[in-house]
Amino acid sequence: MHVSHLSLADFRSYARAEVPLDPGVTAFVGPNGQGKTNLVEAIGYLATLGSHRVSSDAPLVRMGADRAIIRAAVTQGERQQLVELELNPGRANRARINRSSQVRPRDVLGIIRTVLFAPEDLALVKGDPGERRRFLDELVTARSPRMAAVRSDYERVLKQRNTLLKSAAMARRHGGRSMDLSTLDVWDQHLARVGAELLAQRLDLIATLLPLADKAYEQLAPGGGPLGLAYKSSVGEPVDSGAARTREALYEVLLAALAEVRKQEIERGVTLVGPHRDDLVLRLGELPAKGYASHGESWSYALALRLASYELLRSEGSEPVLILDDVFAELDTRRRERLAELVAPGEQVLVTAAVDDDVPGVLVGTRFGVSGGEVTRL
Repeated sequence: MHVSHLSLADFRSYARAEVPLDPGVTAFVGPNGQGKTNLVEAIGYLATLGSHRVSSDAPLVRMGADRAIIRAAVTQGERQQLVELELNPGRANRARINRSSQVRPRDVLGIIRTVLFAPEDLALVKGDPGERRRFLDELVTARSPRMAAVRSDYERVLKQRNTLLKSAAMARRHGGRSMDLSTLDVWDQHLARVGAELLAQRLDLIATLLPLADKAYEQLAPGGGPLGLAYKSSVGEPVDSGAARTREALYEVLLAALAEVRKQEIERGVTLVGPHRDDLVLRLGELPAKGYASHGESWSYALALRLASYELLRSEGSEPVLILDDVFAELDTRRRERLAELVAPGEQVLVTAAVDDDVPGVLVGTRFGVSGGEVTRL
């Protein structure tokens, strides 16, 4: 699979952009701040319905415009598809496939699959649990696009449950009458049911990803491993046992955990257990990577997770587009060469770099110059 054409309208710094793309390696080269990352960010958005740089859509719309459009032609074998997203901050986004009548934005998931390497990936190792949860959930959705609906349902139920808990907490603090919390039992069941599905997918992903990540790390930093990936659940250790991994068993575990902390939740006005409070624990050898891994080891770890994601998606379907956003400038010579050798055979590899010298020689292919909002084939 590869993207054969990218069109942008009022996206980031681009009033308009039309970029024809080829299979193989394509490098976008130009000074920082000229819009290189904006191009690959747009492709990544089509694949995940999110940006790797910001958490909301508003910064993606060019200043002065009220919406942005991302459109891409995608080729997979003999099949071609045109996918389009219209970003409307503060309102619902809209989507079209093959210029047909509008579909839900999440219906475009799976048409383009990407694995994106970026400087922000260092947060996978050094950042907060939310970074690692996002990594897991985006990969879960890339494997199974239907999980976008599950994630949306979980967020909706969590929001409703938190609203009820917050109201109960406020009433208690102000000495009002106790609220009728009978509906909380219903929300517990909804949260446990949807949470069990998300939890089961995460646990399966981690078990599948570990050997691939360990292999990738050995390729990037020979002799530096082994890696360890462990799921840290807010409901405790039983969730990691083999017997607890069925969805029904996970449902019962989550339901029991919610019942156990209900008093504290009513006091604090927030849901204290569930996938939204879990973490992926990364280990390097016998130590946790966070706080112990060096800068170079942390980079190698983050890259290994992305390479493992690429291998996993490739083994389970069409080969994803590899995006390397200003990564090589962050790496020492040895890691730069190893990474380039590993990704060079990809069906489509998109690279951004400030100068030509930052693109390793093995990544031979098309070059575009990016400057002043203009994208020019070199």
